[in-house]
Amino acid sequence: MAEILDGKALARKMQEQLAQKVAGYVSAGHRPPGLAVLMVGDNPASAAYVKNKERSCEKVGIASFGKHLPKDVDQTELEGIIDELNADERVDGILVQLPLPQHLDAVALLNRIHPDKDADGLHPTNLGRLLRGEPGLRSCTPAGVMRLLEEYNINPAGKHAVVIGRSILVGKPLAMLLLEQNATVTIAHSKTADLAAVARSADILVAAVGRAELVTPDMVKPGAVVVDVGINRVGDKLVGDVAFDSVQAIASWITPVPGGIGPMTVTLLLYNTVWSYEQKLNLGR
Repeated sequence: MAEILDGKALARKMQEQLAQKVAGYVSAGHRPPGLAVLMVGDNPASAAYVKNKERSCEKVGIASFGKHLPKDVDQTELEGIIDELNADERVDGILVQLPLPQHLDAVALLNRIHPDKDADGLHPTNLGRLLRGEPGLRSCTPAGVMRLLEEYNINPAGKHAVVIGRSILVGKPLAMLLLEQNATVTIAHSKTADLAAVARSADILVAAVGRAELVTPDMVKPGAVVVDVGINRVGDKLVGDVAFDSVQAIASWITPVPGGIGPMTVTLLLYNTVWSYEQKLNLGR
């Protein structure tokens, strides 16, 4: 039976470390780090995510400058709010909660965020820094995956990593981070011929598609590390992209859903905000 990669436990540990660090900076006379989460409309899932992020900020000592805007807010008004937050010295990180209503141009809004305040690590400048191997803000979910592997001493170097999913949110940046750690990386997707065979070749298999229990035991090499990034609601249950119970019997390590990568994503958002704050105030060096 595979051992559990416990993202919830690691997230708790990292948040405690961040809280100590922030408390030290504040007691030395510095302002607290600041994060602004912008939410548009009343999507219940988004509202739950935002509430969770704000609660986590409070625990760590990060000031929240979030705004909850009506679903009919227009592009110009939202761009103006982002411009104000870019100019606000108290704000170190800005996040636009996705998905947005269809009348808004999400890409233009994400690109409007100053790269140094891009808490989600999705600005083209930060993606370019990742591609070039330069320091910068990293996408939260991929960075969370890498930190979880590191915690359990799973070294990607020399391993074959297969990432199922090619989104700009997870698949592509995660492939770059794995490559940076000297893995040989394959990105698989809906057009991949014989997906099962490609997945079965992986020493590290990451599922990031958003299809419930897509990865079945016949797709997993015995002893592989399986990382499940998917969160899907099936009836009243949350399940991942991996058929957890049957795959756990084959893999060496596996992330649960919930309690695996989700808590790490939120924690890396806090980590990115504190990192931006340290860069701006020349702290922690």
